[in-house]
Amino acid sequence: MTGGRGRPGGDHGDNSGAADAGARSLALPLTPEDAKSLRAGDRVLLCGPLYTARDAAHARMADTLASGGQLPVDLAGQLIYYSGPTPAPPGRVIGSAGPTTSARMDAWTPPLLQLGLSGAVGKGERSAETRHAFRLHGAVYFLATGGAGALLARCVKTAEVVAYEDLGTEAVRRLVVHDFPVVVAWDAHGGDLFTTARKTEQRSS
Repeated sequence: MTGGRGRPGGDHGDNSGAADAGARSLALPLTPEDAKSLRAGDRVLLCGPLYTARDAAHARMADTLASGGQLPVDLAGQLIYYSGPTPAPPGRVIGSAGPTTSARMDAWTPPLLQLGLSGAVGKGERSAETRHAFRLHGAVYFLATGGAGALLARCVKTAEVVAYEDLGTEAVRRLVVHDFPVVVAWDAHGGDLFTTARKTEQRSS
């Protein structure tokens, strides 16, 4: 079943931190079958494990792979969320957990896709080379709502540091999320929400 359609960029409704009745619920890890069933523009509620990693963690993973080492976390079949959550306030699992600009991770993404990474969650458009790598590996790029870190944090049920603890907020964390709202920006078939949105704007102008 396919969920409703969203818009690219930071705002795709007010469903952050609350279930979106028009969206499709999707269990993680993302299976190849689920990845193939998604289409650009689909609204999705993610449920399950999600790994956070930002610039510093990506650079360290790249160095490890370049030296022939093994990553501290098996990312095969997993989703990376480009986020560096702030420390948890009293009584909360995690602090603000909004997405960072995905394009900053472009140079480091293809090697992770080659290892079986099934997709990523972030914000903003990315390079043509990265888009090609996602399509080549049947991966999916999701958009999370920018500027809604506190609301997205409400969807996080557990959080633990699993690698690079010395990086502080940029350490790799394993989150377990429920009804985490995203929109499919790039699907596994080459569908591109950004391109579709531009064509729509051109026709209406």
